[in-house]
Amino acid sequence: MTLEHFMNDAISPWMRDEGPDSDIILSSRIRLARNIADVPYPVIAEEGKLEELRHFFQREFGNQSFQHYNNFEFIPMRDLSSIENRVLVEKHLISPNLTKHTNESGALISENEQVSIMVNEEDHLRIQLYLPGLQLRYALEKVFEIDDWLEEKVNYAFDEKRGYLTTCPTNVGTGMRASVMMHLPALVMTRKMNRMMPAINQLGLVVRGIYGEGSEALGNIFQISNQITLGKSEQDIVEDLESVVNQLIEHEREARNMIMRESPIALEDRVFRSYGVLAYSRVIESKEASSCISNVRLGIDLGIIKDTSRSILNELMVLIQPGFLQHYAKKTLTPKERDVLRASLIRERLKLEK
Repeated sequence: MTLEHFMNDAISPWMRDEGPDSDIILSSRIRLARNIADVPYPVIAEEGKLEELRHFFQREFGNQSFQHYNNFEFIPMRDLSSIENRVLVEKHLISPNLTKHTNESGALISENEQVSIMVNEEDHLRIQLYLPGLQLRYALEKVFEIDDWLEEKVNYAFDEKRGYLTTCPTNVGTGMRASVMMHLPALVMTRKMNRMMPAINQLGLVVRGIYGEGSEALGNIFQISNQITLGKSEQDIVEDLESVVNQLIEHEREARNMIMRESPIALEDRVFRSYGVLAYSRVIESKEASSCISNVRLGIDLGIIKDTSRSILNELMVLIQPGFLQHYAKKTLTPKERDVLRASLIRERLKLEK
């Protein structure tokens, strides 16, 4: 397996599967922050120490398998071009922060792209595991198994009172971030989402865009995650998040039913106009494409558009991003050139669905 394995397909293999509430929940993710005992944190460590750590994980875990997570490929950041970095970020296999530490960092990624272990990001290790749909509890169980597998060969920095020790104080304790990626077009259309966000924040959760902190909610996709890592167990954090997510699912379904009941023609017009833009445009910007993809996905979920797979949203949302477009073209593109190629790839993808 090589880097090309992760670069060629816009959609990760696990994303083709459906999980509970997949019409609204795109994915569940658990991420653990871990540091190695007696090794300085990445922000203060000498580059040589971090390179030793990178070589250790490449040697001990590269090309290894654990349970059904086969063939972990170790990818050194120093070997990647800026476009390759961007594609891995767009596929959520690495964080934007990891790309800033090119000399001493790397990532272990499983063949099915479900597990990614970032080495020397903000912490020595950032372990993340994805599952389709709402499967936070199962994701927590599986990521703990990955965590135990790694801990067989390393000692974590851990304090009996404070828990896992991390670079940023906000991660101390469990070192865990649990998150779900939600498609909430009806709540946005009915202008309820903006009213809900302050209430969600007051519950110790945070609402972000599709690529996490500082990113925009493109295509009506929101990432909901915990803020508190200290003073609660991992199970309690997951239960609290799941409770709020279930309420959002209920509100989104109610909003969809209300729109279908009160404005069915307007909704159909919105969905089919968006489909027409995607199917026939010769030039399209990413923001417009994201909005149209969201509308089409809603139309698929509500049965307005038939014979088109639900996973098209997941695929197209990566396909239209700048990094993937330039990787596909095998060269750097201007914004205008990306808009033309984006429209072409969307048209081709929609034709394959017929």
